[in-house]
Amino acid sequence: MHPFTKHHAESVSALGEEALIGRIRRWLGPVSPRAPFGIGDDCAVLPPVRGRQLITVDPVIYGRHFDDHVPARAAGAKLLKRNLSDLAAMGGQPVAAVLALTLDARVSLRWIEDFYRGLAACARRHAVPIVGGDLTQADGIIAASLTLLGKPAGSRVLTRTGAQMGDLLYVTGRLGGSLRSGHHWKFTPRLAEGVWLAQRPEVRAMMDLSDGLAKDLSALTPRGAVPVLEHALPRRAGCDLRAALTDGEDYELVFAVSGGADTAALERAWKKKFPRVPLTRIGRFARTLPAGVPNLADYHGYEHLR
Repeated sequence: MHPFTKHHAESVSALGEEALIGRIRRWLGPVSPRAPFGIGDDCAVLPPVRGRQLITVDPVIYGRHFDDHVPARAAGAKLLKRNLSDLAAMGGQPVAAVLALTLDARVSLRWIEDFYRGLAACARRHAVPIVGGDLTQADGIIAASLTLLGKPAGSRVLTRTGAQMGDLLYVTGRLGGSLRSGHHWKFTPRLAEGVWLAQRPEVRAMMDLSDGLAKDLSALTPRGAVPVLEHALPRRAGCDLRAALTDGEDYELVFAVSGGADTAALERAWKKKFPRVPLTRIGRFARTLPAGVPNLADYHGYEHLR
């Protein structure tokens, strides 16, 4: 659905800021608490959280993260799901979110309503209150940036650091072809899987895959090591190795497991807990790259500003 309209009466400019915010409250429904615990005050008031807190921010921008082929509801859901995927990578669970919206005055009311209803449906599904935000105007732009607050689901927060030489590499789901298949907006953030993995002592480090395995894996690799891909990557239909390594927006989890772990037990436990989500061992961290193994330096994932 094209987000712009040529008819003033059908556009956000026909309402103005105050009336549009009132509509947004209605579209969000119960996921938007009353002020000062939600939209309507200078700041939202949140209950205190014991222990460590997690925070992440991600945008969706028209022409970059979605286009006319992506339904407005799906674009709204993607905004929250991208942030939830970051939280999943650390074994966290959501607490609350705020979002900043930038709109051209020609955006249609129908489109922005669907966007917020898609966001609200996703927020209800994952129990995320939308507690505030900001609205501004800019010509030719539709962009939304969401900041998500979270907390560890257990006593442990997994990070990208912590992997060691000889650790084994695993990925969830399948890789590649995200844009062609629509996976980039249809994906399900691996929140339950991330919480479960954070509770496994043999899992040492983890991150989500957004820019392509070839690029993202460098952040997980310990000093002095190289990632060795010893097994076939799990790919979506029609994807070759390059697509699986570089397409990006997979929103799966890649993690390192202690080289001395009972991997058979880990894989059995995973299959019992998540029977519909593939788990694949793809390689290990080693000191040198064996002959005949793909060199990830020859592949490039997505890199902003490059």
